[in-house]
Amino acid sequence: MRTFGLTLLVLCLLGGRPNTVCAAGPPDADHPQINFPKPLEEYHDDETPNLFQKLIGRVKADPFNLVGTIIFLCAILHTFLTANFMHIAHAYKREFEALEDLENGADPSVERRRDALQFRSQFFHFMGEVEAVFGIWLVPLFLAIVLMKGWPTLVGYVTSLNSAEPVFVVVIMAIASSRPILRLTENWLSKLAAMGGSTPAAWWLSILTLGPLLGSFITEPAAMTICALLLRQKFYALKPGKRLSYATLGLLFVNISVGGTLTHFAAPPVVMVATKWSWDFQYMFTSFGWKASLGIVAANIVYYVRFRPELAQLKRTRSDEKEKRRPVPLPITIVHILFVLWTVCTAHYAALVILGFLFFLAFVEATDRHQGVMRLRGPMLVGFFLASLVVHGGCQKWWIAPVLSGLSEWPLLIGSILLTAFNDNAAITYLASLVPGFAPSLKYAVVAGAVTGGGLTVIANAPNPAGQSILGPAFGKDGISPLGLVLGAIIPTIIMAAAFMFLP
Repeated sequence: MRTFGLTLLVLCLLGGRPNTVCAAGPPDADHPQINFPKPLEEYHDDETPNLFQKLIGRVKADPFNLVGTIIFLCAILHTFLTANFMHIAHAYKREFEALEDLENGADPSVERRRDALQFRSQFFHFMGEVEAVFGIWLVPLFLAIVLMKGWPTLVGYVTSLNSAEPVFVVVIMAIASSRPILRLTENWLSKLAAMGGSTPAAWWLSILTLGPLLGSFITEPAAMTICALLLRQKFYALKPGKRLSYATLGLLFVNISVGGTLTHFAAPPVVMVATKWSWDFQYMFTSFGWKASLGIVAANIVYYVRFRPELAQLKRTRSDEKEKRRPVPLPITIVHILFVLWTVCTAHYAALVILGFLFFLAFVEATDRHQGVMRLRGPMLVGFFLASLVVHGGCQKWWIAPVLSGLSEWPLLIGSILLTAFNDNAAITYLASLVPGFAPSLKYAVVAGAVTGGGLTVIANAPNPAGQSILGPAFGKDGISPLGLVLGAIIPTIIMAAAFMFLP
């Protein structure tokens, strides 16, 4: 009951009105209109051709632009230092555990030392949680807004932002990680793996090929959750080498990012522009979907050939023997599928998503014999990460919009890839949708770049923190190295970019 109540409380706090991400909604009685962040049209700098001069002018018009971006860049830098903070936390923990062996009647100074070490260990552990980084940097951001703009501006800005996507990701992660959904997806993937003899290499290929493509129908967050959980069980449990581990992680993140482009409702960066640009299922499949599928297959083949000897050396464990596990009754699986469908169909309405999740939790309690342990820590941290990123992202459009609008197709693609690595790709495409007079080819290029670059960092794509949360322990006590992820994802990223730009 404590977990149930905590879940309800956090989701209600995250829940918001279905306005547009990173933008203030229309004024009403409870949410008065605010002029923050400053609307782009109020800069009156359309006649300024030089990008640098335009950005300097916008900083002069509103100095908070520079302050908010510096705080944002500090948060990004922090994400690259999380492994160092974890290392410090573990050092303090070891020292604390050493003092724990002392007798209870120890000197008071030793007791104070214990308390200090315990606090420091927990503090640096929190600083080392990737999912908590942007939330931590909300503190200086909020202080800056209050000092420079006032308390009413802070309240108006935060309450006008849309938190539907963070709520959706929390709920879909929790439902997708349930035992019935995992078993169903595993059965589908096992049929593909059986074609290769159900070896670890066959599982590796099937998870990284079919799993991301399923994201176009069950949404990318659900696909990431399922693929990461299966990789943890079928691949990372076998202790692969460091290079193969990071190559697999980079491949997973890139494949998930592009695998949701077969449809217009599954990938967050596509959802941000599909309605405004009139992109339907037919357009997405013919313009993006088949190219993404070929790119995924090509990238998988390249890495398979590169690591084939090491993949062949991995041995199956007894955990792969499904016949020893209790089967999940079909009616329970069907009900879970219906909950997934409800969550997907109501993704833009946080209240309905929360309502459905409460019924889901009740159903899990009623059928607990066929359920696994409901772990909500991971989904909650990911939701906190995304909600914090939405708040930060709303203060960055002053520079992102002019940067994107001044580029042609190839520079726009490359620029979108690079910007996505340092910001959520849904925010990139949304901000691109605000640029007036975007040609169809430029719209295609910015979305292609956004989904292509979605695997370079943990913050590049909304589902990535889910994969980070699930697979982080497999990379040791210091977690996933941002540099290792970049190196593992760079080759698939190049392959995907080539697929989107060179295929007709």
